[in-house]
Amino acid sequence: MARSLESGVVSEQSSSQIDRIRQGYAFTGPSIVLGGAVQDEEVVPDAVVRLPLGSMNRHGLVAGATGTGKTVTLQVLAEQLSDAGVPVFLADVKGDLTGLATAAGGGGRIEERMTSLAQDWTGTAYPVELLSLGGQGVGTPVRATMTAFGPTLLSKVLGLNKTQESSLGLVFHWADQQGLALLDLPDLQAVIQHLVSDEGKGDLKSLGGLATSTAGVILRQLVALSAAGGDVFFGEPEFDTSDLMRTTDDGKGVISCLELPGVQDKPVVFSTFLMWLLADLFQDLPEVGDPDKPTLVFFFDEAHLLFDDASDAFLKSVEQAVRLIRSKGVGVFFVTQTPTDVPDSVLAQLGNRVQHALRAHTPNDAKALRATVSTYPTSDYDLAEVLTSLRTGEAIVTVLSDEGAPTPVARTMLRAPQGQIGPSEKSVLDGLVAASPLGTKYAETLDRESAYEVLTARLQKAQEEAEESSAAPAAAPADEGSGSRSRSRSAKEDESIVEQVVGSSAFRSMLRSAGTVIGREITRSIFGTGKRRR
Repeated sequence: MARSLESGVVSEQSSSQIDRIRQGYAFTGPSIVLGGAVQDEEVVPDAVVRLPLGSMNRHGLVAGATGTGKTVTLQVLAEQLSDAGVPVFLADVKGDLTGLATAAGGGGRIEERMTSLAQDWTGTAYPVELLSLGGQGVGTPVRATMTAFGPTLLSKVLGLNKTQESSLGLVFHWADQQGLALLDLPDLQAVIQHLVSDEGKGDLKSLGGLATSTAGVILRQLVALSAAGGDVFFGEPEFDTSDLMRTTDDGKGVISCLELPGVQDKPVVFSTFLMWLLADLFQDLPEVGDPDKPTLVFFFDEAHLLFDDASDAFLKSVEQAVRLIRSKGVGVFFVTQTPTDVPDSVLAQLGNRVQHALRAHTPNDAKALRATVSTYPTSDYDLAEVLTSLRTGEAIVTVLSDEGAPTPVARTMLRAPQGQIGPSEKSVLDGLVAASPLGTKYAETLDRESAYEVLTARLQKAQEEAEESSAAPAAAPADEGSGSRSRSRSAKEDESIVEQVVGSSAFRSMLRSAGTVIGREITRSIFGTGKRRR
């Protein structure tokens, strides 16, 4: 009798919980379908779990241990956003997400899952644009100039401490003052080599606070980055982030897929590069407030790489970027293993949460589990128990409703993606690259005159003048007025050097790309990146 009563109480509680989920996810506006609520290990088809399109610029988190289905969830989100006409950007660390370009075959587990959810499903190939960092991989090369990347993000890539980061900022400032275009790694190396040379000691001293030893450390780190292949990421033509905002003729959002398998051994480089893309979007896009659907949704895979060993200044910049870009209609979803991988200041801004299973095999795992549970709203679940018992394809979900309030926590069976799970065939990828409208725009590397060429020419000229001076006969005794002629000649030489700098294509390029020094300073982004004119 006691067991029967207990069973009845549990059943009543479960029924009440499902009712709250039904009501909490019954949005009237456009939304994407995540799946269906699970009760007593069974899917409840009419308790549909949705995410309002209008809430997706409130950002989100997809988390879970390896192998629990994070990548598939990311694919489900990307597909439905594309169907809704929303462009998507995602980082494909393992190369699995190219399956979006191939229709799934259905049958088997997919049919079983979708039947239990009672939701429509059709195998679909989605419009995919393949991108690659600097051409290392399949797809259109994505590059940034050194000036646009800026000293703050570059310091993260180089692993510089606070003092060195500040010094690198001074180097960028000096190059700006001199009209020296920093387009690629050789440009920045040439500037630093000049500053630590005998010829550049006066310039180095004028910077103030930049020690020769610090400049040497930065230079060595740049050499190491170049040796590791990082030099291909910097240069021209620089990627225009407006190319991420495209839709097809039939109204589907283009899914820009940045392939990263070729640079997995450079995690800091590609994670920081993604942050540059986000910062660049922030500068380009107009304010839109809270639109009915996002302008773009940006998925940041392997997010922990961005925050590992980051300086306080960098973390503050990331927090500010996430907070402010919402008003531009851009949603940012961080994808990582546990919420503790993301700093609290950033995590607090992620209103939409899809949490797959967590492991609790070690004390650190147990600690991460407790921390994860504490970040969720109060619910009827024993989350510590549920999170360690979720099946593959299941997740704990809570999102922001169309009115901005957190929805009830729901154990959810996620729907199956309509694109292929796993990578597409090579023939499909080759076809995507061949048909890309971006190929002719970015495929060929440009090498305009910039800091490297200007400083090299200046050094060569100084050497030639020194050789001529040493070979010239002894000067005749000075006569009256010789001092005046000498000063006049010196003034003319100075004027000639100024004319060379002002008349150089590098100087004109800097003026075209960012206006005056004051203009460049005004258009510095929150990451210290320099903005070029489109």
